[in-house]
Amino acid sequence: MQQQYNQTTDLFLDQPVVYASFWQRFGAAIIDAIVLSVLNVLLVFVFSSIVANLLSLVSGWLYYAIMESGADQATIGKKAVGLKVTNLNGERISFGQATGRYFGKILSGLILLIGYLMMLWDDKNQTLHDKMANTLVVKA
Repeated sequence: MQQQYNQTTDLFLDQPVVYASFWQRFGAAIIDAIVLSVLNVLLVFVFSSIVANLLSLVSGWLYYAIMESGADQATIGKKAVGLKVTNLNGERISFGQATGRYFGKILSGLILLIGYLMMLWDDKNQTLHDKMANTLVVKA
């Protein structure tokens, strides 16, 4: 039996979706935090503190939004642990969805990280910001 391949999602149609685990996502977040920390240190050296803080917010947003809505559907951290971000149909997300997902992370963190921990009892391992943006994080 030949497997059908969906080029839009880069997945074989008869393979089950494997949702990212808490630890995979945590590892990806650590790697992304290191990448953004290096960038932020460089911004502080080049610009004043106030400008660097503003640029830090913008660079974090653009880092996540551009990479997660891009062809690889993943940040450097997610690529390193073999994950990607999709919409609920397994397709690439839009820049707008990726932007909503990024700013939704702020809310996920503000409520004592419960927005992140929601994935532990969700059947699709979705966090609050995933639910807000209608996204999934799956094995690539």
